[in-house]
Amino acid sequence: MSETSSAKGPVRPQRVVLVPLAPIPYVDPNKADAASVEYSHYRTGLSRHRTQLSEHRTDLSEFRTDLSGERTEMSMRRTGMSIHRTRMSADRTLMSVVRTALSLIGFGFTLYQAFQKLFEAHVLQHAEAPRNFGLTLIVLGVFLLVGGIVGHGRFALELRGIRASMTREGLIHGQTDYPVSITFLTAVALLIVGLVAIASIVFKVSLFG
Repeated sequence: MSETSSAKGPVRPQRVVLVPLAPIPYVDPNKADAASVEYSHYRTGLSRHRTQLSEHRTDLSEFRTDLSGERTEMSMRRTGMSIHRTRMSADRTLMSVVRTALSLIGFGFTLYQAFQKLFEAHVLQHAEAPRNFGLTLIVLGVFLLVGGIVGHGRFALELRGIRASMTREGLIHGQTDYPVSITFLTAVALLIVGLVAIASIVFKVSLFG
C-alpha cells in the first residue's frame, strides 16, 4: 500500500515495474488436456499482472486522497488568514477616517484658538466668523468619525460572526485569537476629544487648559 505521509507531505508511490506478458501459447488442437493446462498457466499469469496493476492503482488512489487532504488543509488555513487580512483592511480604512477626522478637528480647534487669542488681545473686533468656521470643521470631523466607527463596528461584528460560523462548520480552524481593534479604540478616544472640543467652544469653557 501507499507509504505514510511524512512531515513534508504524502510520498508518491514508486513507479510499478510490470513483468512483460508472455505470448499467447500455441497448443496442439488435438491435445485437449495439454491445451487446457497451457491456457490455465497463461490465465494465471494474466491474473497476477492484473493484481499488480490493481495494487498500484490502489496506491495511487490513496496518494491522491492524501493530496486532497493536504489541499483541504491548505484551503482552510488560507480562508482563515483571508479573514484576518479582511479585518486588517478594515482597520486601515478606519485609520484613514481617523486621519481625516483628526485633521479637521485639530485644524478647527487651532483656528478657533488663534482667532480667540487675537480677539482677546483686541487685535480683532469680531471673532464670530472664525469661531463658527472652526466649530463647523470640528463638527464635520466628529460626524465623519462617528460614521467610520459605526461602519467599522458593524463590519467587525459581521466578520466575527462569519468566522465563528465557519469555525463551527469545520471550514476553518479558528485557532488564532480575534483581538479587539486598537484602531477602533483610538477612534473612540478621538471622538471623545472632538466632543470635548465642541463643548469647550460652545460653552466657552477651557477644558484643555
